Amino acid sequence: MKEKLQLLKVLADETRLAILNILLREDCYVEKIACELSLTPATICYHLKKLESAGVVNCSRSQFYIIYSLNREIFDNPLYELIKTDAHAIDGEEKYENEVLAHFFKYGKLTQIPTQRKKREIILRKIAQEFKTGRRYTENEVNEIIHRFHDDHCTIRRELVACGIMLRENAVYWLK
Repeated sequence: MKEKLQLLKVLADETRLAILNILLREDCYVEKIACELSLTPATICYHLKKLESAGVVNCSRSQFYIIYSLNREIFDNPLYELIKTDAHAIDGEEKYENEVLAHFFKYGKLTQIPTQRKKREIILRKIAQEFKTGRRYTENEVNEIIHRFHDDHCTIRRELVACGIMLRENAVYWLK
């Protein structure tokens, strides 16, 4: 992640972007870049060192000159690869769901039915975990399971069906 941040910081500079545009056309040396951008060689060296430390440019010696070239591999990757977090990072959606569950459940009981749809769906999916896939339930069985979480089993049962988490036919319920 630090390398990605360093790369983004290095690219967030007008002079460095101008240098990269020159290097897109051709490999170049400091004095030529300085002349083209009307800057001092010392300024160009400073920016090239920053770009080199981030891995954006490479340098090689050719007689008396150090030739800089663009590391094109970095730019072959799509932008989303650059901003994507590592796989082991905590999923933002999962963290949000855990916060919602912690807010609305106290000692295993649902304190209130959320008014916001997204939060309500999180709560309903949690309750639906008590039902077994492939098994059919009578309305009374559904009410008993829901009653473990909240007294208003009618509303929750209706919401489970309305959100498409459960299906119902002739007073028989099952998970979708």
